[in-house]
Amino acid sequence: MLYRLRNLTRNSILGAAIDVADTSLKRRTGLLKHTELRPGEGLWIVPCESVHTFFMKFALDLVYLDRKHVVRKAVSNVAPWRASICLSAHSIVELPAGTIAATCTAKGDQLALEKIG
Repeated sequence: MLYRLRNLTRNSILGAAIDVADTSLKRRTGLLKHTELRPGEGLWIVPCESVHTFFMKFALDLVYLDRKHVVRKAVSNVAPWRASICLSAHSIVELPAGTIAATCTAKGDQLALEKIG
């Protein structure tokens, strides 16, 4: 199942093909097998309040969401071999580096995840 991720506050699209990691296996694997994320792609990890980029091959933008999909924290350009946490988050969306800046996404923005296909 893929999702479209829209920022309702800024009237922008963060991703047009967001995959979901909603099982233990999918959350553990995450993006480790990927060599890149293309513009419009991403991974929504549910539930999740922290991630690491150990063994990753590229940088990511991280958007932490609460249960109502309000941005609790936005972290840009997280390089490989780093860790990031937001204890008030319910889920995290991993996006290509530069997405947060390009969409002006910030803490407090209301996002919408819409099922596609």
